Amino acid sequence: MNSIDRRSALRAGVGAAAAGALATGCTDDRPAPAPPTAPAPPSRGPRPAPAPAPRRYPGQPAEITHGPRDRDRVALTFHGQGDPAIAEAVLAEAERAGARITVLVVGDWLDQHPGLARRILDGGHDLGNHTQRHLGISSMSQTDAYAEITDCAERLRRLTGSIGSWFRPSRTQYATPLVAELAQRAGYPHVLSYDVDSLDFTSPGAAAVAGNVSRQIQRGSVVSLHFGYADTVAALPGLLDDLDRRRLRAVTTTELLT
Repeated sequence: MNSIDRRSALRAGVGAAAAGALATGCTDDRPAPAPPTAPAPPSRGPRPAPAPAPRRYPGQPAEITHGPRDRDRVALTFHGQGDPAIAEAVLAEAERAGARITVLVVGDWLDQHPGLARRILDGGHDLGNHTQRHLGISSMSQTDAYAEITDCAERLRRLTGSIGSWFRPSRTQYATPLVAELAQRAGYPHVLSYDVDSLDFTSPGAAAVAGNVSRQIQRGSVVSLHFGYADTVAALPGLLDDLDRRRLRAVTTTELLT
């Protein structure tokens, strides 16, 4: 399938349905022997494994902008908010190409779409924290900034069993010293920045998004992209094809640094 066909296919929506089970019981007024052992509840399958927790990477700075330059790997990182159908399309296209991505989610987006946390993890991707409300964290008081980090962390913990693999500050490429300190206090040894900005949030068109990345990317790069923008979805097939031609493998940030 060529890139045009793939882009057309990505416009199609996907849906899912869930069903539950109802257990009922009855009582009997007649005397009876000791009650039998209660039957085991219906199996609901194995519980999902907790999401990976943050880890420390010796030799890496507190704020990571890129990975090793001597390996043919890059990390595509996505700020997680916006239309969930676009998020699903990005995930589907990445998985079609055998790519793994890193998604830094906004907490109030998870409040609206909690199922996407497990969807991201089940696809083999990294899941991290991009603050609770996606406000300008650099200009906040210490109390408010810490709440932005920990509120999102608590939602991730409730949904996945972990505060997520990474923290990225909102509305800034680099963390202030205070924000980096607060992130460490919240349990994130490293702040995740990037060295390639796609500028997809400016909606410049799919060709411009792909071109912005192509001109800057190199071994070890961490690329900033976003859910929620149609240009990003349209650019992704060509971008992944370009990485393949360059023999650059798109991996999670955890894999990039391991």
